[in-house]
Amino acid sequence: MYSFKNDYSEGAHPEILQALVESNLSQEEGYGLDCHTERAIALLRNQVADENADIHLLSGGTQTNLIAISSFLRPHEACICARSGHIATHETGAIEATGHKLLAVDAPNGKLTRQMIEPVLFEHHFEHMVKPRLVYISNPTEIGTIYSKKELAELQRFCLENELLLYVDGARLGTALVADGGLTMADMYQLTDAFFVGGTKTGALLGEALVVRNPDLRRDLRYLIKQRGGLLAKGRLLGVQFEELFKDNLYFELSAHANEMAQLMVRELSQAGCRFWIESPTNQIFPIFENKVIDQLSGDFEFYVWARIDEASSAVRLVTSWATPREAVVKFIEAYREAVAN
Repeated sequence: MYSFKNDYSEGAHPEILQALVESNLSQEEGYGLDCHTERAIALLRNQVADENADIHLLSGGTQTNLIAISSFLRPHEACICARSGHIATHETGAIEATGHKLLAVDAPNGKLTRQMIEPVLFEHHFEHMVKPRLVYISNPTEIGTIYSKKELAELQRFCLENELLLYVDGARLGTALVADGGLTMADMYQLTDAFFVGGTKTGALLGEALVVRNPDLRRDLRYLIKQRGGLLAKGRLLGVQFEELFKDNLYFELSAHANEMAQLMVRELSQAGCRFWIESPTNQIFPIFENKVIDQLSGDFEFYVWARIDEASSAVRLVTSWATPREAVVKFIEAYREAVAN
């Protein structure tokens, strides 16, 4: 049984495990003040082309979103997001639990635009309602689509015009950057107030790197991270992993492999006559299968049934990872062709 359910089923890339082993018995300062975290932050600062960028290593994506958004907002302020956004669907109300309302809007392709946000600002116009203050997006989105540099720049321009913060969930950021969107890590930094770089889904055991450009959002952030339980005593564990991911080109190589395996599947399924629920250039793809085909494939592969298309067919989500072997993709395609033929 091979799983295409997510991109964190495996543990960690061997080079990261080796680095953890080699550094295991060295004594280091705690709470992210160790030499590995310092080197990792220096490498990330080089990626964003700002030696003064404010960077904090945290353990997971939900924790990072919760800490960042709740720290950036005042008590009466709210967050605008796509209805399909991770904070609105798969984080158990974490943001709302901090007292901040989510203003979710329909975004058919998962991406927010000026036209989608403007009605929210028009409706929430006075002190008897929450004040929209932060726009949350993810890149790639929950359905694998990506923002181009032009799209992100237009969104930033709109946010600046309306005194809104722009924050990006980058749990799978590497797969967006190596896809054909024209964005670099430095672009992400310049076009947002803050974003995070996901390690958990890109070869690390765990870990995300929160990168804050806006100086107004940096004040006392380390205090707030500690208060929310995000300041790990053994912060070295995060530092070692991000140091390994970025000291050469490993982060981008692993992201490219995940995309390559997914797009191989797209090409082969398309040639076999398969339709897709949405076009995605990243490592999440959404083919439409007949339900009887889904039942047959489920005997050998794990994946999520994502959306009902009609009585006879559904869209499924297939996710490839940094560790997905080509052989697994080939076997899935062969199984699909056999299921369709029966």
